[in-house]
Amino acid sequence: MQTVETQNEGLKRAYKLTITAADVEARIDAEVKKIAPQVQMPGFRPGKVPANLVRKMHKDAIHQDALNNTIQEGVQAAIADNNLRPATQPHIHMADGYELGKDADVDFHFEILPAIEAPSTDGLKLERLQVEASEAEVTTAVEKFAEGQKSFETAAKSYKVAAGDQAIIDFVGKVDGVAFEGGTGESMAVEIGSGQLIPGFEDQLIGMKANDERQIKVTFPDDYNAENLKGKDATFDIVCGEVKKPVETKIDDALATSLGLESLDKLNELMKGQVEQELNGLTRTHMKRQLLDQLAADHDFEVPPSMADAEFEQIWTQLQSEAQGEDDPDAARKEMEDEKDDYRDIAVRRVRLGLLLSEIGQANGVEVNQQEMNMLVQQAAQQYRPEDQQKFVEYLQENPMAAAQLRAPMFEDKVVDFLLEKANITDKKVTKEELEAAIEAEPETPKKSKKSAAKKKPAAKKTSEKKPAAKKAPAKKAETKKVPAKKAAAKKPAAKKAPAKKAAAKKK
Repeated sequence: MQTVETQNEGLKRAYKLTITAADVEARIDAEVKKIAPQVQMPGFRPGKVPANLVRKMHKDAIHQDALNNTIQEGVQAAIADNNLRPATQPHIHMADGYELGKDADVDFHFEILPAIEAPSTDGLKLERLQVEASEAEVTTAVEKFAEGQKSFETAAKSYKVAAGDQAIIDFVGKVDGVAFEGGTGESMAVEIGSGQLIPGFEDQLIGMKANDERQIKVTFPDDYNAENLKGKDATFDIVCGEVKKPVETKIDDALATSLGLESLDKLNELMKGQVEQELNGLTRTHMKRQLLDQLAADHDFEVPPSMADAEFEQIWTQLQSEAQGEDDPDAARKEMEDEKDDYRDIAVRRVRLGLLLSEIGQANGVEVNQQEMNMLVQQAAQQYRPEDQQKFVEYLQENPMAAAQLRAPMFEDKVVDFLLEKANITDKKVTKEELEAAIEAEPETPKKSKKSAAKKKPAAKKTSEKKPAAKKAPAKKAETKKVPAKKAAAKKPAAKKAPAKKAAAKKK
């Protein structure tokens, strides 16, 4: 087996691997001896089947395994002998026309991680903008919480449903006059103005009374989650069973005790803690931005193109999804195209910072321990159907790069925490508005025109240790769910699935 380097440009490496017929034959002989004791064949005692028969029986499979194993050994040897750190899985190609008994020529190429000297963690200077949880903010938080606890009571039969009310409806959805699968339901509670259903559905229920019947017309969004309904015009035959009016939730001790708390003071204390947690999160975001800006300003090295491309594709896909939800999607997409180069810069910056944080973490013994990794796996597995959760766990076990992707966000956070502990920090009291303005004023990329990047740039993703998965994981649950096909119980409207939920683009 012989390996020759054919490319050494920047972070790109390529090699030609020649595997002799003798190498493959030796591997096949070794494999035959290994499996022969387990092979059973009529007329022979277990483990006594002659090697030549074993070879004949399993010729193709043994040959393929021998060749694949030899190629993998050759690739790994080239990586080890040259002290390389691959940034991507090697792309392997074998010349056409290979036959058993002949030498095999294999080409493989990959990108490597740049050599980065772990930056010094001394001399970091950061400003910590601190906000105290004001009484007004706590009061607002309690009011919002109370609003989420609101209940409804049945209105008079002559009462017409209005915005903010709840209509209990039976419905049958049709496209071209034919009822479609999952478009039928009973006793579903619809809160008018909640925005839970596709545009136009809730508004057309306004004015209905108990026992009223009405047909409404809607158009399914182009990004609706059921392929057969995307962009389709539909009608829904509606029967209003009853109308319910919201009951004002009083903010008092009774509300607190209904939640298992001792008093309203305890509820206020609880909400104050949540407000403080939110404010502390904003403070940390601002400090992390400062930290990353300092690291980015002091380091400018080449990053693996494929990693930058993958990061850009994630950014671009997210932006396209968000543009679809804008009032003027075409204008939003035009603005994206105008700033495409800026977003490429963001992608490169993210990858570079991820590599820097990885080097800092490894140099200083920062790690995600096995217990923490088990927790991450369990949390991620919950996103999948119960029957697919074990497949997802096995997928991570078989794909180290996919596991590294899952580990990366926690690893990055731990490195950031390590650096924050080392930094020289000065505190400054500010208002929440000032803190939010400071965060918005910090563009993610150093170019001069960043009004859009500050306004709508994608959330900073965790890039350390990030590598593309080698193969697809099991399908996530909920991604393939369509409009409900089953009728829900009349007594439990809250558990109903809407006949046509809108597919809003996720904001990250």
